[in-house]
Amino acid sequence: MVIWLRTSKIAMWIVTILRIYLGFRWTISGWTKIVGPFSAQDMLHGAVENPVLDDTGSNAYPWYTEFLDRFVISNIKLFDFIVPWGELLVGLGLIFGTLTTAAAFFGLLMNFSYLLAGTVSINPSFILIQFFILVAGFNAGKIGLDSWVVPFLRKKLPFLKRS
Repeated sequence: MVIWLRTSKIAMWIVTILRIYLGFRWTISGWTKIVGPFSAQDMLHGAVENPVLDDTGSNAYPWYTEFLDRFVISNIKLFDFIVPWGELLVGLGLIFGTLTTAAAFFGLLMNFSYLLAGTVSINPSFILIQFFILVAGFNAGKIGLDSWVVPFLRKKLPFLKRS
């Protein structure tokens, strides 16, 4: 399956359609947060006060709750900026096929962050699609700007060259 995702033209088209769909969803989510009033403060306080519980009723992710409480909430202005712009940039990267695997990775990072905070929503579906994009690698961005950007970067940045 991995070889098929990375080499097949059919897989390239399927992943491109999924990539563009997901890109629009990320872009819309980020843009509405940028233009509308947005603050993650209430959601973060809710995640700290009512963390995800395991089957024994204990905090399932105490390390993440601690991270939110000690670092994220104390830097809320930074995260109120990073979240909407991160969502927008992930979306645009996926739509245009620019740094596609990086966009999918950072999308996954955000989706897992939302899940760890207790927000299920559309996150599992996004994770599944982004997983296929990551596995497809360069094939996911062939129909997009990656067909020019990746060779350019590999030429200019020696550590990106294939061995």
